[in-house]
Amino acid sequence: MQRTVTVTGHGSAPAVPDSAVVTVVGVHRASTVAEAVAGVDAAVSGIVAVARGFVTGAGGREADVASAGLQMWATTGPDGTPDGFEASHRLRIRCPNLPSASALVVGLAAEVGDALRIEAVALEVTDPGPAATAARESAYADARKRAAHLAGLAGAGLGDVLVLEDGLPRSPGSARMDEASAGLQPGESMLDAAVTVTWQLL
Repeated sequence: MQRTVTVTGHGSAPAVPDSAVVTVVGVHRASTVAEAVAGVDAAVSGIVAVARGFVTGAGGREADVASAGLQMWATTGPDGTPDGFEASHRLRIRCPNLPSASALVVGLAAEVGDALRIEAVALEVTDPGPAATAARESAYADARKRAAHLAGLAGAGLGDVLVLEDGLPRSPGSARMDEASAGLQPGESMLDAAVTVTWQLL
């Protein structure tokens, strides 16, 4: 019977986010549905105009500014009686670099004002390939080190690789925002990988 050892190795590599997805919401509250819709449409028109200006000016595309949802609900006053309606329109804006994302947030706040809600700013790595490769190589080295140690404990050596399974890397996380300047601080995210390898024991 062939003897084997199976080990899962883990590795990581740094990845610096260089682009951002900004999720914003235009909102408007009014006494009627028609007025709420008209108000949120006006807010969204301002958002789209500003966003497309910043995105295309930084090398992005108009399609990088896209709607992500529209909602409408009845509102009530302090005493619980109905007093109108509120509409919201969510958009996701993909910024090709971090300076354009920072400028976008400031520009939107100035143009749209109180009708704007900043829901989220998520930083992304445009090309995670190099970091993913480095993380995978680190994971394989870790697996081989573990397997060699176990083989030595069993009085054996490592032979050929019989099975090699690649785990999925995890994406870098989100960013934080400086409240005074809306300057995005990318920092450094770690991209993780895992590989499971089965070696023949000699």
